[in-house]
Amino acid sequence: MITGKVRWIGNEKFEASVEEGGKIIFGEKGISPMRTLLLAVAGCTAIDVVMILQKMREPIKDLEIEISGERREEHPRIYKKVHIHYKIYGDVKPEKAKRAIELSQNKYCSASAHLKLSGTEVAYTFEIINE
Repeated sequence: MITGKVRWIGNEKFEASVEEGGKIIFGEKGISPMRTLLLAVAGCTAIDVVMILQKMREPIKDLEIEISGERREEHPRIYKKVHIHYKIYGDVKPEKAKRAIELSQNKYCSASAHLKLSGTEVAYTFEIINE
C-alpha cells in the first residue's frame, strides 16, 4: 500500500509528502495538482523509456520530455488530450526508440494508463538528437 498526506501550510499553499520522504508544494507559487499529474505521466514514461533503451543496449545519453494537456471546460476539468514529445539524445535507432515508447505507453506506464482509462486521448511524437 502507498500512503501520503497533504497538509495546508497557509493561504493557498499545501505540502504533499509521502512516507519515503519526497515532498511537493501545491498552490501558491507551487505546482497545481493537475500540472503535477502531467509531470507524473512524463516522469513515469521517462523512467520506462530510459530503462527499456538501456536493456536494448541502445546508446542513450539523455532524455527530455515535453508534455502538454488540454482540459475539458466542464467540471470535473479532466484532461481530454495530452501530447508527449520525447527528445532522445544519442545514436539511438529510431525503430528502437519507437518500440521503447510504445512499450511504455501501452504496457508499463501506469500514470498514462490512468489518463487513458478516464478517456483522455494520449498522443506522442519523438525525435532523436545526435550531438
